Formats: sequence, C-alpha cells, structure tokens
Amino acid sequence: MALQKMLLVKNLSNIAGKEFLRGNSSRNSLYRLSFTCRSLDGISSHTVFKSTLPNYEEAPSSSEQTGPTGREWKSLTGNHEHPELDLSFGCGKEAYKSKKTSEVLRALLVFNLCSLDFLVNNQKRLLQMSRKLMGPRLFSAMMRQTFYGHFVAGADQEEIKPVASRIKQFGVKSILDYSAEEDISSEAAVEAEMEGCVPQQNELENPDAAAASQYRAHEEFGDRREKVTSARTYFYESEAQCDKNMQIFLNCIDAVSHATEKSGFAAIKLTALGKPQLLLQMSEVLMTAKNFFAMLHKTQGEIDTGELRFGLEDFDSRLREIGVQLQEGKKRTWVSVKDISADGCEVDLLDWSNLLEINRSLSKLLVVPNFKTGKLQPLVEAMTEEEEDQMKNMLRRVNKLAKYAQEKEVRVMIDAEQSYFQPAIRRLTMEMMRKFNKERSVIFNTYQCYTKEAYNDILVDMDLARREDFYFGAKLVRGAYMEQERERAASLGYEDPINPSYEATTEMMHRVVEEVMRQIHMRPVGRMAVMIASHNEDTVRYTIQKMKEYGIGPNDRLICFGQLFGMCDQISFPLGQAGYSVYKYVPFGPVEEVLPYLSRRAMENRGVLLKVKKERRLLRQELFRRIGRGQIFYKPVTSEAVAAK
Repeated sequence: MALQKMLLVKNLSNIAGKEFLRGNSSRNSLYRLSFTCRSLDGISSHTVFKSTLPNYEEAPSSSEQTGPTGREWKSLTGNHEHPELDLSFGCGKEAYKSKKTSEVLRALLVFNLCSLDFLVNNQKRLLQMSRKLMGPRLFSAMMRQTFYGHFVAGADQEEIKPVASRIKQFGVKSILDYSAEEDISSEAAVEAEMEGCVPQQNELENPDAAAASQYRAHEEFGDRREKVTSARTYFYESEAQCDKNMQIFLNCIDAVSHATEKSGFAAIKLTALGKPQLLLQMSEVLMTAKNFFAMLHKTQGEIDTGELRFGLEDFDSRLREIGVQLQEGKKRTWVSVKDISADGCEVDLLDWSNLLEINRSLSKLLVVPNFKTGKLQPLVEAMTEEEEDQMKNMLRRVNKLAKYAQEKEVRVMIDAEQSYFQPAIRRLTMEMMRKFNKERSVIFNTYQCYTKEAYNDILVDMDLARREDFYFGAKLVRGAYMEQERERAASLGYEDPINPSYEATTEMMHRVVEEVMRQIHMRPVGRMAVMIASHNEDTVRYTIQKMKEYGIGPNDRLICFGQLFGMCDQISFPLGQAGYSVYKYVPFGPVEEVLPYLSRRAMENRGVLLKVKKERRLLRQELFRRIGRGQIFYKPVTSEAVAAK
C-alpha cells in the first residue's frame, strides 16, 4: 500500500496534547484534532496533525428496549428492572425516614430561618455578635443545634463516621468535603489573586484580543467569591499553605476510607494546590491552539466521514486565507512533512509523565502559534527558577493525591471551577484518568452543563477514554459561577461561555445525560460511571426515564445521583431506599472554620424559595404524621435491622 503523507506540526504537542474541535453543531461535524508527538530517536519529536471522527458504529444494534432514536438498546447486565417509585418526590415519610424527630424539627427551623431576608442579609454580623456574647463553647453548642448540625456532618473523621454510616443504611453514600475556610476580606482576596496570577510577559499576536483576555487575571474580578453562593473558593497564599491544603485532602481521603468503608468519594479543587497562574496559562495555550486550528477548519467546507488528512499545499492555502504570512521557499520552523505510516511509539509532551519531568522546563511547553506569522512563540518570555518550582509543585501535589487515593482504593472527584481555569483543569484531570484509571475508576471529572461547550467537552473525553481504554468517571452539574461568568465576559468583551437561559442549560444537561447513556453501551460494563448531581426534580425524572429506555438498571451502578447534605432529602432518600445509587456531598470541619460554608448554604436556600417551600411542607407533613401516630420519639431503623430482629 502506498505510503500516506500527513501534515506534521512540530512541537504542537507542547501546545495541546489531544484536543477535539467542533465544526458545527451536528454530530457528523464533530471531529478530533490529535496532536501526538512521535519519538523517533529518543530526542527529537514531531507532531502528527490529523482529524478523526468519533466512531459511533460500536454500540449494540439489537436488544430488549427501544431508545428514543429508534435503536434498540440491550440491557447491560440482564437486570435492568426499575422499582415502583413516586417520582413526584412528595412523600415526607420516605424523605425523612433516616431522621430522628428532633432532626426533623431542626431542619424545619433552619429552612424557616433561611427564608428571613433580614437574617440572611445580616448573617455575618449576627454570627459575630452571637459568638462574642455567648463565648466559644455556648456558640458552638447553639450552632450544632441549628445550622451546623443540619448542613455539616461533624468536625473530624470520628464525628462524621456515625452520620455517614447511618445515611448509608438508608441507601445514601457520602462524598466527603473538608469545608473549613478562612473568611478573608474582599481586598485581601483581590491581592492574593493578583499575586497568584502573574501578568503575562508576552503580548501575543491574536486576532481576538478579547478572547485572550479571558485567560488573564483582572483586578476587578480578583475576588472570585463575588456572586458565588454554592462553591468554595481558594486563594493562593504561599507554597506552605498549598502543602497544608494537600495534607487536608490526604486526610479527607483517609476519612473516606475510614468513615465510609471506601464507598464514598473525596472532593478536591485544583486551585487549592498551587498558583492559579499555571491553570490560566495552560488554559490559554490549549484554547489558543484550538482556536487557531478552528480558523483553518473554517476554510475547508464540510468534513468527510473517517479520517481527514491534509496535504502541505492545502495547509499552506488555508494559512494564506486566514492571513498567515508565508515566504516562498523559506523553511517554516513548525511545519514539515514526515512519513508516519510505519508503526512507532507515540508520546504526548503534555501527558502526566512529561509534565512531571524534573529536567523539562514548563515555560517551554507553554507555547502558542502566532496568528500572523504562524510561528510558535512562548506565552511567557521566561520563568524564574522559583516560578518553575511553584508550577511543578502544583503538579506534584496533584499526582501525590491521585496516587494516594489509588492506594487507599478511594475515588476522587475533581471539582469544576471558573471557565478560564477549566480547560487546564479538564486536561489535567483527563491526564490523571489516563494514568490512574487503568484498572478501576479513581479520578472523576466534573462537567458544568451551563456552559455552551459542555456537550462537546464530555463527548471528546468519553471518546478519548474509549479509544485508549481507560475507565471514565464524571459528575454532571448545572454550574456554580453563572452570574459571575456573565458579568466578567460582558466587561472584558469576550463571548459569554454560559448558555443563554435556564431552559437552554436544562436542554444541555438532558442532552449530555442521554449521550452518556448511549456511550455506556460502547464500553465494557463498568468502564463508565457517571453521577447526575442535581437538585432539579425534572432532571432526576428525565435521567430515570432514560435509564429505562437504555436498559440501565439501578443495580448496574453505572448511573448515580448526588445532592448536598441537608438539602433535597425528598430526592436522595427515596431514590436510595428504592435501590438507586445515591450520594450526599457531606461537608465536615470545626464549627468556627465552616461558618463561610454555612453562610453560602443560607444564601443558596434563600435563593431557591420554591424548593425550600416544598421541603418545609414535607417536613411539617412528616412532623404532624409522627405526632398523630404517637411516633414523636421515633428513632431511625432500617428495614434490614428490623428483619434481623
């Protein structure tokens, strides 16, 4: 067979590793740009540029159930029966079966207090006054009987163990999150953010300067807590503090292993582990390379199915069309033609091993194509030895956590963050999956469905996991930073990364859920596990319906559900007791140190009045039921415990 020639882009693996681009919204236009570095002699490297359509022909074609697309889907395990379940989620008895009557009363009190605007608006000042008047011990006791007791499981491993054990008896497992945080001023937050995000030293030739500004630090948005009520924010203080955060996460992994008997997750944020500078710069590198090749793609028309191969002449013409200056007869430094038809070893300079290479300068990996000349140029001219060490320390901390979780047989959930960090977070998480998810799911990524690219992002990552045959784990959420993201995009002039409406986000969430179901059939059973982390009852109902259509049963443990501890018990516990896999995001930490977390929960519950009204109604319903039946001293007992007697 004649040797086929492909375009090789030298050192572009330094830019993007493996990334996928989108031509238009139809599935047939989705393709992959694969930047893989071919090692020829152990020293030199060249990068293959090719476009590959994901293979959708591997899903089963016959089975017991028919999905919405007309394809029949076969049960994965032969046991896909779904139990009878009240999907109106309106039964207080089922929702609060795990609670003592005193806990039902406390929950009702807390939700009533969260509905008082004066209390929520002045919560910080009231808490400070209460702490001053009562003293530490009495204040702690008061909080344990109210907000802390309802939203937080305990101070440490020993305190949370009985809570995690009890909810597990009622079908709900735990994701442990150490929620202690320092309540610093807005001024201090801005200062810490700007110090942690060194301004870029190199002005790039980019036709879309506004888009480039998305991945730069801006003082007016330095306090990343602004208008965010549902997510913890970390600010860089020092390398010692990052080491302390790592140790906290290691302890959290121990807590999961100890308190949940390895059935739970540990939650981790990458911004806690180092300077956000690395995440910003890596995100800019990834997105600049992606946008550069998207510009090339715009000139090529429709994509044919299968592999798309470019000749050098075609590539030159596309470069000229988008304004890249090419000198006739002059050798370009980053484009050459190489025969790659023979078998050989391919490595990726942004894979985990190379990122951790002690002797490799990270600043040399952070390079982007100049949009006018087509030449590669560094994102920063140079890094000091201290900056290099700081960036590598972050990667080492992440690696240590993942390795420790693997050894302890604990799963780790990497939380999503702001859109300007997310390309790097997503890429690093996928690299961790490649390394640590070879035998089972250890690392889980988070996808925020309020973003316009959520569907494309998860499709890319699922396809990569399938092609390279590692376990894929994900959590799907709506998102936590919408108001902040919109304001930042409008102020800096780049495209709003968020879907235009609540309905569009719901549509995106449902689209992703269905694609996950379909992709599950393309992998061996157990190779994919996805959590639907939602307080939205319609989304939960939709997911259960799709599970039925795609032959995925509750006992398959391929799809699970997640809600916050102390919220939406009317969803979590009926699902868990019916046999579905359900998790609660369970915070823990000392009373004084989790006050910022409790503040966010109060704000969040005030902001979702309709949901809180339903929970208050169900709590009253269950309280009156127990009083009417003489069960005021009710103690939670599982059906298994009753059967054992």
